[in-house]
Amino acid sequence: MPSQRRRRAPRAVLLLSAYPRRAAAERAARGLVGDGVVACATVVPNGRAHYRWKGVLRADPSALLWAKTTAARARAAVRAIRAGHPDSVPEILVIPVSGGHAPYLAWIANEVERSR
Repeated sequence: MPSQRRRRAPRAVLLLSAYPRRAAAERAARGLVGDGVVACATVVPNGRAHYRWKGVLRADPSALLWAKTTAARARAAVRAIRAGHPDSVPEILVIPVSGGHAPYLAWIANEVERSR
């Protein structure tokens, strides 16, 4: 009996970006999903970012954008976030997903691949 190989879904990644205002994060989420660069984007409002900028400690309002896509589409997503981000040095992180619910991971891949 020949061995049957399971086809692996493309590797998923999670993108994280902080925005100074919720409205900017919402615009980014709509654009990323609308353009098919990410399968899903979640905006978490009412955060507070604590950081040092140019030697000064800061604490500013923050809205987090969590976006799910594939590793193959991550570079395009980072470019899109950077192009529309209001900060001069935006927080944009690409975090590899090591596992998860297989049907959800397949859905992510299907959504971004059909938009290419």
